[in-house]
Amino acid sequence: MENDSAITALGALAQGTRLDVFRLLVRHEPDGMAAGDIARQLDVPQNTMSAHLGILARAGLVRSERHSRSIIYRADLDGLRALTLFLVKDCCAGNAELCAPLVAELAPCC
Repeated sequence: MENDSAITALGALAQGTRLDVFRLLVRHEPDGMAAGDIARQLDVPQNTMSAHLGILARAGLVRSERHSRSIIYRADLDGLRALTLFLVKDCCAGNAELCAPLVAELAPCC
C-alpha cells in the first residue's frame, strides 16, 4: 500500500457514520448487508448512506455485489489487512518482542 492509498482509507474512516458502517460490515462478515438494512440499522437516510458507501468503496474498504434487487455490501478485509500492515510494517524497528502485545491483541479477534 502506498501513502496516498492509506491516506484515502484513513480519511474515509475519519468520519463517524463511515466508521460505524465499516465496523458494522466487519461484524457481518462473511454475509454482508443490504444497503437499506445498513441505513435502517444506523438510522441514516438511504441517499446519505449511498454517499458514505461510495466513499468507503473508493477507499478500498468495502465492496458491493448485486443480489437480485439488492446491493449487498461487505467489508473488504483485504483492504483492511493492507491498511493495518501499512501502519505496523516497521513496528518497533523490527524488535519482535516490542510488537508482541500488538500481535497478541489482534490474534484473538481473527
